[in-house]
Amino acid sequence: MADALTVPGTLGIDFGTSNSAAAYRLPGQTARLLPLEGAATGMPTALFFNTEEHRTYFGRAAMGQYLEGEEGRLMRSLKSLLGSALLQEKTAVHDKLMSYEDIIAIFLKHVAEKARTALDGRLPERVVMGRPVHFVDAHPERDRQAQESLAAAARTAGLGEVSFQLEPIAAALDYEQRLQAESVVLVVDIGGGTSDFTVVRLGPQQALHADRKQDILATTGVHIGGTDFDHRLNVEQVMPLLGYRHIGPTGREVPSGVFFDLSTWHLIQWLYSPKALAGARNLKSDYRDQQLHQRLMKVLEWREGHRLANTVEQAKIAASSTSAAAALELDWLEAGLAAQISPEVLHSQLQHLLLQVVACAQECVQLAGMDKPDAIYLTGGSSALRTLRDALQQAFPDTPQVEGDLFGGVATGLAYA
Repeated sequence: MADALTVPGTLGIDFGTSNSAAAYRLPGQTARLLPLEGAATGMPTALFFNTEEHRTYFGRAAMGQYLEGEEGRLMRSLKSLLGSALLQEKTAVHDKLMSYEDIIAIFLKHVAEKARTALDGRLPERVVMGRPVHFVDAHPERDRQAQESLAAAARTAGLGEVSFQLEPIAAALDYEQRLQAESVVLVVDIGGGTSDFTVVRLGPQQALHADRKQDILATTGVHIGGTDFDHRLNVEQVMPLLGYRHIGPTGREVPSGVFFDLSTWHLIQWLYSPKALAGARNLKSDYRDQQLHQRLMKVLEWREGHRLANTVEQAKIAASSTSAAAALELDWLEAGLAAQISPEVLHSQLQHLLLQVVACAQECVQLAGMDKPDAIYLTGGSSALRTLRDALQQAFPDTPQVEGDLFGGVATGLAYA
């Protein structure tokens, strides 16, 4: 029963690896996305802890603080830590030691406060959060722990006891609102950290059923998403400029661990510790070309790892959306330093990952006992990648692709769950 602090209805929260959203729905009404950052309903899943102001920024403001060179720490891709031992590691935030679960709670509390503001100071009685088909591939116990950790963070954030729905099923419930007849749909949800698939029977009559279990024909998922695409492009297109695969004076390659961590959003901050910086400095003797080592140390000592990762992400988006080469802006690192990401690079570098993603989609259709679905419904920010859509078109050549709300569809569907 609702009390003075709640309103009827359901709040759906899509806590994503790269972006987050929230939606609200009253029974029998249409769900609506809630503003989380100004008028914007989608918000990057990012926090910036400004050390000079002793203040925390969120979303685009967090990214802006970091890119403007303000003193502090940027954190992104925190969802990727769910299910890992790193989640309970302590880190210094505003002169206090906090676990990464606590930091996730800080972000969720901000989302809850924005939702409360949009709903006249009260939260809905029921909160449903999305979760991927697998937080962790092939590890049921770690997967269970990941959901429990997210539920604990939600409680700390003041959201109470939340329920969970699979993100691709939520996306299907959103798509169902626009269907006029029954359709069997493959929902493709490509987020920052996972690719999830559901074959589901949808339509006006099905929407009337309180229990939708019989309409879900199959679900699959793989722990590959947009941040993995960015990682691959960063390693192959940018890290050689810092010494990746560089052959040193002894005839051996420079140790590669630092380059892989520097290309992984949620690991970058670990490279700024005194121990990690000392280790990077000690690599100097492994370099034949000292200019490469100087670039590496500039990125680490200036704490520009997230800026480098953001540059790669933006070039990936530009190359995909324009079907033309996109320059990587690296003048801040060294005058005249240039690199680019082209559609050809996207195809060649991401092919191995995309084949795994498409194979997971094909497995889902096979598990549903079908040759092909009536339609493919695309949601999640990374589903906009042109090379991914081309790969799906090859796998399902006669199946139309329908684009949903890439950043808000899951949250809206959660409000219908």
